[in-house]
Amino acid sequence: MKRLRIERDISQERLAFDSGVDRSYLGGVERGEENPSIDILDRIAATLSVHVSELVKELPSDAKPPAGLKPGRKPSR
Repeated sequence: MKRLRIERDISQERLAFDSGVDRSYLGGVERGEENPSIDILDRIAATLSVHVSELVKELPSDAKPPAGLKPGRKPSR
């Protein structure tokens, strides 16, 4: 999920707001600390304009984690 979010230049706060999910909960989902329901995953996927399967797709073992957005950046949406 983080990779998709970064590719779309969306902050965690913006994704949480647009999908109606608490920001700290969304962070926990990205870190693998929370187990979201399919409803939550569906809302996040819709906000990212992807099929829900993209959120749970296993990445290759040599895939590098996304770098993240630049600090202090607040893209307007």
